[in-house]
Amino acid sequence: MTSRGNRQFQPHRRALLAGAGALVAGAVLAGCGDSEVAPDADGRIRLRFATDWRAQAEHGGFYQALASGAYERRGLNVEIIQGGPGVNVPQLLASGAVELGMGSNSFIPMNLVAQGAPVKAVAAFFQKDPQVLIAHPDPALRSIADLAGRPFLLADASINAFWVWLKARYGFTDDQVRKYNFNPAPFIADPRAVQQGYLTSEPYTIEKEAGFVPRTFLLADEGYPSYATMVLAPDAFARDNAEALRSFIAASAEGWRDYIQGDGRAADALIRRDNPEMTQDILDQARDKLKSNGIVDGGDAALYGLGTMTSERWQAFFDVTSEAGVYPADLDWRQAFTTQYLPGRGRGGR
Repeated sequence: MTSRGNRQFQPHRRALLAGAGALVAGAVLAGCGDSEVAPDADGRIRLRFATDWRAQAEHGGFYQALASGAYERRGLNVEIIQGGPGVNVPQLLASGAVELGMGSNSFIPMNLVAQGAPVKAVAAFFQKDPQVLIAHPDPALRSIADLAGRPFLLADASINAFWVWLKARYGFTDDQVRKYNFNPAPFIADPRAVQQGYLTSEPYTIEKEAGFVPRTFLLADEGYPSYATMVLAPDAFARDNAEALRSFIAASAEGWRDYIQGDGRAADALIRRDNPEMTQDILDQARDKLKSNGIVDGGDAALYGLGTMTSERWQAFFDVTSEAGVYPADLDWRQAFTTQYLPGRGRGGR
């Protein structure tokens, strides 16, 4: 039996969503007419925000903003719609089922650009993508480069995602890849194996199941340029509801600040309400890792504020992926994001 956190393991949400943009471009294009949102009976703007997976600590800042009243104080009536294995956030945006959605990694908005879909990332609340490589404890393993020649257990979607960067950076080759079926048993059984994972989930699961602390390499600490936990907004929605969007981002930034730096118990209670399979020990260890690794408030966020994005990061992501043939060299990568709705306008955006 395998699990993600404390639940039966489903295909990794990043693996499920990395290629989602190709499926929905036409629907998004068809659905982006006038999209001004009317106030509810109390005069608040109703916004539905779809997350990328079932409620968990990786969504904690949004739940904190809900629990603390940060959204309500800014005139918003926000509903968080949790994702799962059958939920496709770009499709929800395309159909108008939600006004805003979560982007798990930089491939999602870039894929939407490649398909001509008018949707942009408007904030990135994870400055570091928590994608990790997991190995058995071995004092000889000091960096990702030391994994050369080892078998890598990877999901199919990861081959055209972070594996592209790993090959370009470290010279790894496709003959190292083994099929990852979201079961840690093959990894646990092979002391030379390397498994993909998420900083806040799989290492903890492996430690509990295997009885050892695995060696974990956070790709972001080695230069992997992808953002994570982004807010995605259709261009027409952003155009017609600019103040509401700015308010949502500002309130979410407040929520993430409080969840990471303050008391997250109110958010955790809402998370466990939405996802009864979640347990407090899972939430506690995940929140600690988000905090200790600077996932939310490190890097550029320490300089320019939570949620910030920079054109340098987006170009770095595009350069490595386009050079590997994932995207055409003439793709306008700048259409993947905008910083105009960020508090203080972020840095280096449009």
